[in-house]
This record gives sequence, structure tokens and C-alpha cells, in this order.
Amino acid sequence: MSSKIESRIHNPKSKIGLVAGWGRYPLVVAQALKAQGHEVHCVGLRNHVDEALRNVCDSFTIRGVARLGSHIRFFRRRGVKQVTMAGKVFKHKILFGRLGWLSLVPDLRTIRAFFPMFILGKNNRSDDTLLTVVVDEYARSGITMAPATDFAPNLLARPGQLTRRGPTAAEERDIEFGWSLAKAIGRLDIGQSVAVKGRAPIAVEAIEGTDACIRRSGELCPQGGFTVVKVAKPQQDMRFDVPTIGMGTIQSLIAARAAVLAIEAHKTIIVDEPDVVSLANQHGIAIVSLTAATLSKPT
Repeated sequence: MSSKIESRIHNPKSKIGLVAGWGRYPLVVAQALKAQGHEVHCVGLRNHVDEALRNVCDSFTIRGVARLGSHIRFFRRRGVKQVTMAGKVFKHKILFGRLGWLSLVPDLRTIRAFFPMFILGKNNRSDDTLLTVVVDEYARSGITMAPATDFAPNLLARPGQLTRRGPTAAEERDIEFGWSLAKAIGRLDIGQSVAVKGRAPIAVEAIEGTDACIRRSGELCPQGGFTVVKVAKPQQDMRFDVPTIGMGTIQSLIAARAAVLAIEAHKTIIVDEPDVVSLANQHGIAIVSLTAATLSKPT
């Protein structure tokens, strides 16, 4: 662990809280924390979390996503001073269910925290705005939020061509075109991914998430062969909503007949990278990990 990372962690062998959403990423983070000697205390989000975390963490509970006061009490009772978030939260289910956010039965602390946004309409409901409210509430209780990648930095994509096949010249042009589009929607906090072919946009990710965006691209471009670009937002806060790919991403690319996946190096998490690369190789999908400086030379 680098000195830079250690400086952001109060005690290298301390109690760490984990707020776990959907996917394997929270499990990988918990395993990394345990391997480093930390106590791990986990709040799993109901209808999201993989209960396999129960067998990894020192304590584990499942709570509703809108039970913010309950989450914080769980951590404080265990002496947790630092928490990290990992895993996807299905925002469309939170905001646009039949009864809106009230269907989540929010506790009093959640209602107070989000009152200016949901009742008074003072702020937008973008990912950054919503999650900043959560981070601020934890801070008011003396709990700091740290990036999960501080504890598992090996999950961040390294630069270069990850698969046997690299992009063709035409696909390189699509990557450059898609990169600028993805950065633009990221700047507006809309999404992280775009699909393009022949330098024509096919689909732009919004609230539905990357996998749904990819599958929709396959419906809109049945001939396949398109390129997906997934990047960090220019204002990316590494404490939350970090771009993540895994086996599900590749399965979506296969189903949609996509040809290329371009991600941003050092700012994208790859869960189960060997399996991801192996599956992509089996189906002739190119994966490249780029920085702004290497964008014009994907291979």
C-alpha cells in the first residue's frame, strides 16, 4: 500500500464500514479489507446486496437504502470511524417507483437530509448531488467516507490493450469520437458510457446503467460491431459512482454483438479481470484501457 493511500486511512488495521450495493465489487472490497487485517462491518442495501458478504464480514446487516439513520447507528455502535461504498444502486427504482422515494419508507434522518431536494426542490437529483448528501450526513456523525479503491487499488484498470485483439483503425476513430461524447455527458452528470459506430452515436447511458445501455444499443444496431466507451466524469469523486466493469458487462457486449470496449485507465474498476479478458477473447471483443494522453494510440 502506497504512503499516499495510507495517509487517507486513519489506521491501516482499523475498523472499516462497508455500504454494499449490487454486484461482486462489494465482495471483492470486503475480501481485500480482511486480507489487510481490517475488521469489516457491512450494511448491505436491501434488494441489492449479495448475502455472501455475511460470511466475509465481522458483522453484517441488511437495511433499506433510505434508512440512513439506521446505517449510521449500525456503524457508530461498532466504533467505525471510516466507511466506504461499493456496488451499484438502482437509482431508477429509488426515484421512480410507483410511490417515488416514499415507497422506500425513509427514516427521519433520511427525510431531514433530503428534504431540501425532494420536498423543496432546491437541488437536482443527479448522482453526485444525491451521494454528496449521504457523505455529508456521515461526516456530521464523525464518520468519513473513503474511496473503496484506496483499499483495493489493484482493481483499477492499467493502461494498454487488455485483450489479444486491438481496435481497427475505424474503431480507433470511434473510440476518439465516443470519448469526447462520454466526457460531455459525464460533465453534466448524466452517465458514463456511450455506444457509437462510424462516428455516429447509437445510445447514451442515463439512469438505466451501462448494461442496459449496451443492450439497447444492440437493439438499435442489430448489425452489431459497435464500440462502447466508458469513462470517469471530469469531476469524478472517487468515493462513489466510480466506473466499473465486470463479467456482466462482457455478457451484455456479447448479447448486443458489440466489438470494442474502451475504458479510462486508472479511473475504472475491473472486477474479476482475468475472467473478463478471457471471455472477451473468446468472443473477439477488443478491450483497451486509455488515458487522455494515449487516446490517439489505443493499441
